[in-house]
This record gives sequence, C-alpha cells and structure tokens, in this order.
Amino acid sequence: MSDFLFEELKDLERKIESDKIPVDLRDRAKKMLDRLNRMAKLGGYSSEFETISRYVETITSIPWGKSTEDNLDLKHAKEILDKHHYGLEDVKERILEYLSIITLRKENGTNRPEDALLTEEYHAPILCLVGLQGIGKTTMAASIAKSLGREFIRISLGATGSILEIRGQSKALPDAEPGQIIKSLIRTKVMNPLILLDEVDKASGERGLRSDIMAALLEILDPEQNTTFRDHYIDFPINLSGVLFICSANNTGTFSTALSDRLEIIRMPAYTDEQKEVIAKNYLFDKVLSSSGLTNNDVEIEDEVWPLLIRPLGFDTGIRSLRRNIETMVRKVAKERVEGKIEKTVINSTNVKKYLPDFIGN
Repeated sequence: MSDFLFEELKDLERKIESDKIPVDLRDRAKKMLDRLNRMAKLGGYSSEFETISRYVETITSIPWGKSTEDNLDLKHAKEILDKHHYGLEDVKERILEYLSIITLRKENGTNRPEDALLTEEYHAPILCLVGLQGIGKTTMAASIAKSLGREFIRISLGATGSILEIRGQSKALPDAEPGQIIKSLIRTKVMNPLILLDEVDKASGERGLRSDIMAALLEILDPEQNTTFRDHYIDFPINLSGVLFICSANNTGTFSTALSDRLEIIRMPAYTDEQKEVIAKNYLFDKVLSSSGLTNNDVEIEDEVWPLLIRPLGFDTGIRSLRRNIETMVRKVAKERVEGKIEKTVINSTNVKKYLPDFIGN
C-alpha cells in the first residue's frame, strides 16, 4: 500500500471531522474509513477504496446547515419581476401573493418544518408555471429566485429515462452517483436554493415509468414527506423543506392526479405582437448587445424594422425566435465592425435582408 493512499485516507478523515454532517452519517463514514485503514495496514489493496472515497467526497460536499437569507421585500420583488418581464401582470400578482404568504408564515413562526408535520392544514403551494415553449417560464423562475436572494438551479425532467436520475443509485453499484436533487444542493452550495423542475410533463413517454417519476416528485414536493427525502446513493434522510421548488410544463395532461393536487397552476399566456415589439426593443436588444460586446453607439435598429422581425418565418408564441433574429443581425454587425468596414450600422427596412438572410418579407 503506497504512502499516497495513506495520505488520501487521512484527507478523507479530516473532511469527515471538519464538515457539519449529521452525527449518524459521520459515524457511518468513519466506520468505512476505519475498515480501509485496517486493510491498508495489512498491506492489501481494497477495491472498495474508490467507492468509499467517492461516497465520502459526496457527503462532505453537501452544504449541511448552509443557507441564504430570504429577501421578502415585496417592492424589491416587484422591481425584479418588472425589470425582467414585460406584461404578465396576473402572473406577477400571483407570485407577489405567494411571497406574501411566505413572509407572514416566517413572521408568525409557522414556516418551520416541524409545523408541517403537526398540522394537516399546512399545505404550502408549489407553483407550476404552465405555458407554451419560449414564453418565459424558466426566466420567471430565475427572477423569483433573484428577488428572494436565493441560488437558482434548473433540473430538466424532459425524457427522464429512469427514476434513478432523480433518486440516485446505490453506492454499491459501479459508477454510482447521487440523483439530481442532491447534485443541485452540491452545485448551489446551500440547502435552500430555488430548484426549477422543468418540463415535468415530458418526464417519460412510458406510462409505468412516468407513474414512478410522478410518485418520486410527489415525495420531493410534499412538505409532509420531503423532510426525510432519501437519495439511494446517500442512503440517509435529508431535509428538503428549505428548498423552494417551482415546476414548469407545456401542459398538465400527463400529470398524476396526486401531483396535480399538490400544485398551484399558473398559466402564462402567449405574448401579443405588440408585447413582443416592446420586449424586443426594451429587453432583448440591450441583452444581446451586452453579450456581443457592442453598444447602442455601434448599431441602431429603426422602428420600422421591429414589426418585421416578429413574424419573419411564421407565428411563434414565445420570444426565442425573436431573440435569435436579433442575435443574427448583431453578429453580422460585429463582423463588420471588426473588419473595420463601418463605425455605426443602422438597420432599416431596406437593408434588413442583408443582416437577416432568412428574412421573408416584401
């Protein structure tokens, strides 16, 4: 047994001692390391080393006891929502009401996990944003996280092929790893992030598997169950009550009845052409310019062009294609600027086809 391996074991032991992991879990990990140490002293190599070292690395990476403080200022929340989303007043109003309930529960001391177990009247609503693709469901969830001051992470459930992707695999299996919920806690480095469960309606095309996934989601979302969520890899109850979950879907047709009962559906309407024009001018254009390294002094899009960009290739309920059109034009302007051809570009109805080759118009 090499000295390097002994050093690795010592490092793992230090991590177990220094991290604020639950006592029972720490004791379990210590026993695993003690067994490896005994085998190492006897001069034998254990195939368990890689398995146990990965396990210890994982449980010490979970941000036990770490969380962010919520900013529950409704005025601040409204400013964030208005800054990043045009229109959708009914949706914003419902989100502000939701934050108000969280505020009152915290002020009255009724937002603690133990209260959820003591009363059947506690049913914290889980928001589910429902709307067609490109309508802004993900950015709306990100805005809620920003308004609260929480870390944000998205888990895509689209075409999830196995329940193990959510709940993890047993550490005894080769190349086992925790599920997406635990990975989200590790990546955000806090126990109370806002997790967007995206594309819930597309979890699986197989009815039996989809039922299993819906059941797992019910456990994750239900405050009466998620205080003792057990990931197969960690194999230890983990309290998810501090996590703020938001779901999103294109429709609710594939939801189980039990899951639908736990969700509060917020339907996000499609944007009108007039709204898209305002969004393109006041929101998207500046974002695209900022990401491209250009400024308003480098490129100008005249008012007559904006209506032409909304439906160059047909109707789109969202704004993704609109953003792609703006990005296409800005990229071409950036190329001209680098080549030194022109100092400022003005895009109008006459030259729009030059900057948007796929444009279909008169």
